[in-house]
Amino acid sequence: MTDIVIKKVALNDIDQLQKIGRQTFFETFSAGNSEENMTKYLDEGFSAEKLTTELSDNNAEFYFATLNDSVIGYLKLNFGHSQTELQDDKALEIERIYVLKDFHGKSVGQILYDKAIHIARQKNADYVWLGVWEENPRAINFYKKNGFVEFDKHIFNLGNDEQTDIMMKLKLNN
Repeated sequence: MTDIVIKKVALNDIDQLQKIGRQTFFETFSAGNSEENMTKYLDEGFSAEKLTTELSDNNAEFYFATLNDSVIGYLKLNFGHSQTELQDDKALEIERIYVLKDFHGKSVGQILYDKAIHIARQKNADYVWLGVWEENPRAINFYKKNGFVEFDKHIFNLGNDEQTDIMMKLKLNN
């Protein structure tokens, strides 16, 4: 998978972002959630309005992982007051790393993760943090393998279902 290219997402990429966002979220979580809650979240979380706001935010960045000009995954990072919690100026939040199911196990997630860490170091962040659903052992193991440790929990609402996310962080040695 050496032909994977990481590129920053721009406002004119919104249709591709909406498509990859909905598809990867559905692939990742549909088996463990009701159709009604999934539909509600996909409609609200990946609406053109919400994505336009996020793409216009100077403290948030999206990156595509592409292979032969096809988007196969993406990354969303938040800085400062755009972080979903903590909002620490010395931190970077990885809000999302999602990869199409067909590309799981092919290092795409690791490449996106490495991009996030590179950006965190460029911004002189002291640490990187994220929230991961407690029922997503694949993601939890991925972050543990990369040195993240649990430090808290928070509630994530998927439709009308309250779910627990494990909050994890990685201290950086800049």
